[in-house]
Amino acid sequence: MSIKNTERNKKIGAVMVVGGGIAGMQAVLDLADSGFKVYLAEETEAIGGRMSQLDKTFPTNDCAMCTISPRLVDVDKHPNIEIITRTKILSLEGEPGRFRAKILKSPCYVDTELCNACGDCKEVCPVKTENSYEQGLNHRKAIFKQYSQALPNAFAIDKNPRPPCVRACPAGVNCHGYLALTAEGKFAEAVKLIYERNPFISICGRVCHHLCEGECHRQEYDEPLAINPVKRFPGDWSIEHPEELKNVFEKQRRRDREDNYKEDNRKHKIAIVGSGPAGLTCGLDLVKAGYSVTIFEASSDFGGM
Repeated sequence: MSIKNTERNKKIGAVMVVGGGIAGMQAVLDLADSGFKVYLAEETEAIGGRMSQLDKTFPTNDCAMCTISPRLVDVDKHPNIEIITRTKILSLEGEPGRFRAKILKSPCYVDTELCNACGDCKEVCPVKTENSYEQGLNHRKAIFKQYSQALPNAFAIDKNPRPPCVRACPAGVNCHGYLALTAEGKFAEAVKLIYERNPFISICGRVCHHLCEGECHRQEYDEPLAINPVKRFPGDWSIEHPEELKNVFEKQRRRDREDNYKEDNRKHKIAIVGSGPAGLTCGLDLVKAGYSVTIFEASSDFGGM
């Protein structure tokens, strides 16, 4: 027998189980105990399936969580089991013993190696959304853990694609973010978020022609959200409360110094003519990128028109 035929007939010593419900968990445990390397692919953020949503099971009327909890622990501790969450199967090809699966894994936006599921992030998150795990009967935060005993034992972020208001903004300001922060009374955090893309909040809050409002889906029902006036408010608030911004911006300044400023670009000098909002913003972005910038202005004061 040739080496080529031997390799072709060689079986793959790994198994993939799709679905992390009670049946899927029992299947991976049986396979892993038999010596196989097992991959458990689950579409949601945690395994447990529908049984984790139930109080009692039919027809025995046993406690649902009491039934799946031992399996959750066993799956978590078994060395032959690897859990892959937020996963969809795109294709499955081959034959018994030599299947090849193509999967799409969506990010959870949280480092599961560092997350200890303390829940502090949930307390400060300003965004609320419908709780699909509870069948939409209540709300949860955008960063969440499906249920207390959920596995993997880490939080995940439910992040939607970029909304039309953000796509329409020439500066790419996160409109959703600062609207949510302002609604929660976190004005300093809203200023910091806007400042990441636009350092002249009060000015642009007055002269901006707010393309974001023209793309707001709310206008299909009544009127678009007043995004521009809301942006103007935290800018004016920051002028009256400079001390409250200090702690919020200290961490940002430290990050700018450590990550964004590149000393190797200081030899490149750039001149900017005009000190309006566009010129000043351009200068700030170039300095963050590590360049030496000089701004020239014809009048005696900066600020433009």
